[in-house]
Amino acid sequence: MQKMTNYRWTICSLIFFATTINYLDRQVISLLKPYLEKEFHWTETDYSNVVAAFQLAYALGMLGVGSIIDKVGSKLGYAVSLILWSIAAILHAFVKTTFGFGVVRAFLGVTEAGNFPAAIKVVAEWFPKRERAFATGIFNSGTNIGAVIAPLVVPWLAVTYSWQMAFIITGAVGFLWLIFWFLLYETPERHKGISAEELAHINSDDDTPKTENGEAAPVIAWTKLLTYKQTWAYAVGKFLSDGVWWFFLFWLPAFLISEYGLKGLEVSFPVAVVYMIAGIGSIAGGWLPMWFTKNKGWTMVRSRKTSMLIYAVFPILVIFSQWAGSFNMWYAVIIIGIGMSSHQAWSANIMTTVSDMFPKSSIGAVIGIGGMCGGLGNITVAKTAGALLDHYKALGHIQTGYYLLFLFCGTAYLIAWFLMFKVLVPKMTPIQVETK
Repeated sequence: MQKMTNYRWTICSLIFFATTINYLDRQVISLLKPYLEKEFHWTETDYSNVVAAFQLAYALGMLGVGSIIDKVGSKLGYAVSLILWSIAAILHAFVKTTFGFGVVRAFLGVTEAGNFPAAIKVVAEWFPKRERAFATGIFNSGTNIGAVIAPLVVPWLAVTYSWQMAFIITGAVGFLWLIFWFLLYETPERHKGISAEELAHINSDDDTPKTENGEAAPVIAWTKLLTYKQTWAYAVGKFLSDGVWWFFLFWLPAFLISEYGLKGLEVSFPVAVVYMIAGIGSIAGGWLPMWFTKNKGWTMVRSRKTSMLIYAVFPILVIFSQWAGSFNMWYAVIIIGIGMSSHQAWSANIMTTVSDMFPKSSIGAVIGIGGMCGGLGNITVAKTAGALLDHYKALGHIQTGYYLLFLFCGTAYLIAWFLMFKVLVPKMTPIQVETK
């Protein structure tokens, strides 16, 4: 018999690198904040408005792009999204006003919205259900690698060349990825590089809903998807938890500079350490429910819910990060790293709940709806952060503003877990597809 191939892990590596590029491009602005504040005379509110422009466009983009990817397919949808967001990243270098920054950030937001709907759809196409959280954790760890690379490279580019070159060089990286994407990617049924055994393995536990005639479930309109509690469970979880990650993504360098007086390249290593710790959670977070299922004999539902409860508890430590950091900055760095590691573990599983409860044909749309709600949560956190920090900075107590924001960051996941699994979908029942 033909030996089973493992080509699906090559596909996983492709979406890992795409996600790395996605986060590299979006984090550049937070690391160039000190340069841009001097160049454009920004206040914290000005900066939060630029961040919010990205997040609003990202949220609105997620609503539409998921459905588009469901229709055109993951191969073309992913490629077009990456081409456009790479162009948007490069355009930052040519902006001359704060308003212009808001415009190009919005362009970057709407185009970057394609990454996660496409990536989750690829995982659902290429992996059996029991491996999806692990595969999602691996590709999602690209967010951490991108966030590690950025503080090591971006400040150096800005110091050595200019802040404009930092945008141009990081934005151009995406075009290299496209070469490998078109050479290596195709859906499993059409791909010539996998064996029949691997294809059977991919479909081995495919119990996604089908019509009464046994046909593949049709694409469900997003307006119809809004009638399911399963959709709202995912959306609520994203609304409450996404803002935490994005707050640290955009304000962590500023917090370290404000709290500990770091200057220039001094902020690079602490930020990189935080995201290296976060990367551990991304992979381990996808591995744990698979371990529960295999070694404890638990159902996937019990494994998923238990794992996510564990990940919801650890962020509470973030509330005490400033107090611990008063003794030594590295205590705060490690605690924030643990909190962000927990977020990545949570993220790997919450995205996988979509393929647990919805047919493959509608995964992109559901991810898009949840992403939109996550984007609205991001905007709420960004605008609140800007207002709070400006208010307490004027009073000479900016640390109080950070503490209030950390208080939210520490409790958001437990609230999300309760609403998802105690109120909306206690049994995580897959939706039932009706035949017209």
